[in-house]
Amino acid sequence: MTANDDTPDNYEHRERPRDGRNRFVRSMDNVRRDAEAAAYWAEHRCTYQEIADRFGYYDRSQAWRGIQAAKRDVALPAVTKLRQTEAEQLDALYLMALEIIERNHVVVSHGHIVYGDDGQPLPDDGPRLQAIQTALRIRDQYQNLHGLKQPAKVEHTGGVKFEIVGVDPQDLT
Repeated sequence: MTANDDTPDNYEHRERPRDGRNRFVRSMDNVRRDAEAAAYWAEHRCTYQEIADRFGYYDRSQAWRGIQAAKRDVALPAVTKLRQTEAEQLDALYLMALEIIERNHVVVSHGHIVYGDDGQPLPDDGPRLQAIQTALRIRDQYQNLHGLKQPAKVEHTGGVKFEIVGVDPQDLT
């Protein structure tokens, strides 16, 4: 659609393509239409029904969804870059934690290394355990960042029994 060609007839109702599982997918034509509809809506602040009529959406709710999709498309590159930067920082922290895990740590008391009966320094597992906990927290953050966690599912069965204390059940009838 060009700037001089504003007629609603330029867009017809388009069949929406489907994937192998018969779910709707966005084609490049639909992405362009959504972007043009969003730009038109932002400039003219018309109703979603007018957008639907002008750009060939089936109804006003599909026009609204198209504009929302266009908004997500605009934000997607920035969000992707932010996720990539956060992932790189988490990777660096994870590598630091792994380095600490792999080091040999010895027990230190009052600034001096503590030796065992055999004359060897006593190993200290505390720093290694703390680094393992840190590495696990970093992995948790990484999973949250990339949406890899499944929501918790809570199931409840059974019933509830109410008991009124201090009231004779015969008085209730």
